Amino acid sequence: MARTDAALARLIDQVQTARAKRSEGAWLDIRGGGTKAFYGEAPRGGAREVLDVRPLAGISSYEPTELVVTARAGTPLAELEAALAGKGQCLAFEPPRFASSAAESGAAGGAGSGMGSGMGGGTVGGMVAAGLAGPARAAVGGVRDFVLGASLLNGRAEVLSFGGQVMKNVAGYDVSRVLAGSLGMLGVILEVSLKVLPVPPATATLRFEADEDDAIRRLNTWGGQPLPLNASAWWERTLVVRLSGAAAAVQAAARRLGGEVIEPGMAARFWDGLRDHRDEFFTSAAQAVQGAASLWRIGVPPTTPPLGLPGEQLIEWGGAQRWLCTGVPAAAVRDAAAAVGGHATLFRARDKGAGVFAPLAPALAKIHRDLKLAFDPERLFNPGRVHPEL
Repeated sequence: MARTDAALARLIDQVQTARAKRSEGAWLDIRGGGTKAFYGEAPRGGAREVLDVRPLAGISSYEPTELVVTARAGTPLAELEAALAGKGQCLAFEPPRFASSAAESGAAGGAGSGMGSGMGGGTVGGMVAAGLAGPARAAVGGVRDFVLGASLLNGRAEVLSFGGQVMKNVAGYDVSRVLAGSLGMLGVILEVSLKVLPVPPATATLRFEADEDDAIRRLNTWGGQPLPLNASAWWERTLVVRLSGAAAAVQAAARRLGGEVIEPGMAARFWDGLRDHRDEFFTSAAQAVQGAASLWRIGVPPTTPPLGLPGEQLIEWGGAQRWLCTGVPAAAVRDAAAAVGGHATLFRARDKGAGVFAPLAPALAKIHRDLKLAFDPERLFNPGRVHPEL
């Protein structure tokens, strides 16, 4: 505990020092494991100082019977998942565990550092700050749906606490959830309490031949039925779905849907590769990004028909998430997404001049500015990481 107190004291001191030097353009680059350095805009501003949260590590408390774990921000994600697995539990939203080598950072397009680069495995704080979820997102919810509480070091060097360790403790609950996906814009995440779930007793993975139209149709038909669908992926005329839940339910659903049953070991490797962006689609996209292509993450209503954009595409989340690797101009991709009520994020690219995230409507932009002003009035933390004006 003394080590943790010393680590927190160091972070507070860094923020106080940065405040004193803010007139010189100083700002703080919040870093954890460095696995998501490619994601988001490159922070902008004057003199950068690294604020390393990794010393603030360790699982503070874990109550398996209550399905709640509390961990400090610098805790390696691998350490947390190992502790949960020892009790037959997991992070159901399957946060991606990206590589963090120098090669990975280069393949990412080298854009910015908001959570560091080349510093080792991902951390709990980075997981929440990025807000990214894996294949099971459509079935179980995203990161913010599992955040019960959090503590934060704000731009005034104050430690704030929000939420709690149980779902019924709602004081400040929404504030802690806002941290998911904030990319360090609001402050330094110090500790989070997360809801965890038991590992499903049974899973099965099925493969079908299907074109894009047929895959979308099937996924939406199955999504409206009482089936234990947990994840899906379509690429190159192949649809893969994962069933998860009670053994009897999984077996009955597998018989009903048909398709080719994938051997469990091979299926686990496939879903892990999809989760961590190590499968063939994402490795090919990383190579293409070194040229003129960009990798887009497009969110649309799941019933949306094919977007008709050229390039390689992978569809997840029952049709709601569509990855597109293309050389099409950013405006065309964003217009196509907006036309069906969706949005497009520039996930990987050498040139991010078009902006990473979709432009904010005036009312929403004001909310973002007000939040930034409330938590970080002097713009100390990762300035411009989400939007240039923030």
